[in-house]
Amino acid sequence: MSTIQSLGVVGAGIMGGGIAQVFAAAGLEVTLIDLHQAALEKGLQSITNSLDRLVKKEKITPQDKFNTLARIKQSTSYSDLKDLPLVIEAATENKELKEKIIQLISDVVSPNTIIASNTSSLSVTELAALDQHPERVIGMHFFNPPPLMALVEIIRGLQTSDATHETIYQLAKQIGKEPITVKNSPGFVVNRILVPMINEAFFVLAEGLASPEDIDAGMKLGCNQPIGPLALADLIGLDTCLAVLEVYFNNFNDSKYRPCPLLREMVAAGYLGRKSGRGVFQY
Repeated sequence: MSTIQSLGVVGAGIMGGGIAQVFAAAGLEVTLIDLHQAALEKGLQSITNSLDRLVKKEKITPQDKFNTLARIKQSTSYSDLKDLPLVIEAATENKELKEKIIQLISDVVSPNTIIASNTSSLSVTELAALDQHPERVIGMHFFNPPPLMALVEIIRGLQTSDATHETIYQLAKQIGKEPITVKNSPGFVVNRILVPMINEAFFVLAEGLASPEDIDAGMKLGCNQPIGPLALADLIGLDTCLAVLEVYFNNFNDSKYRPCPLLREMVAAGYLGRKSGRGVFQY
């Protein structure tokens, strides 16, 4: 497959906007899709704010910021994806929603278009089975925040072709990321290890073993982690953490993945973390 110079990103939220920023900063033309213009405007503002922080830190120049924003086109129409060689689905980690988006993308793009999902836990094999050309479907899992995190997990579904994998693997390198290839399994590699650790931190909190501050301080100072597990849960979103755990619990049928009741209760209360202004901590 030829080198990719343009792509579509579906979903203008935290992850979709961050992914669009990464590709645009690397010189690719990006079509950012969302159902509502308001969501697109909010996403573009988040990208602008992110670039402003990089300018302030002298990581990029004002001209770099201008060029990056100029490469991002906004649209509410899936038909604008039809001529692109790659489309990345970056919606909320919800199985039904992602399946619907994959089918909407499949309906408008050419047979040669690669379809990638930014899923952090769902089966790429199952998503690929929704497409008439399952060999062109692959997982491309970025980490939050995409402009700052180096890792991209490249997930091969059972049907994913070698050509699709090689194209996406090289593309990840082209945009300055460090890709690792993983097999299709719930949670893949990083979240399979990370999210149960976060869940255990909630059990420790629920049992009153230590305060949230001391739990996070213990993991930062004792395990050399840059951010504690509870603060990280707030950053990821407690609802996302819960959704991932439920995928593990349902797929592995193993009690070690059971979500902590406190995590469930906080999600039910709307304490979702940074995005709601309150999670384990106040924002």
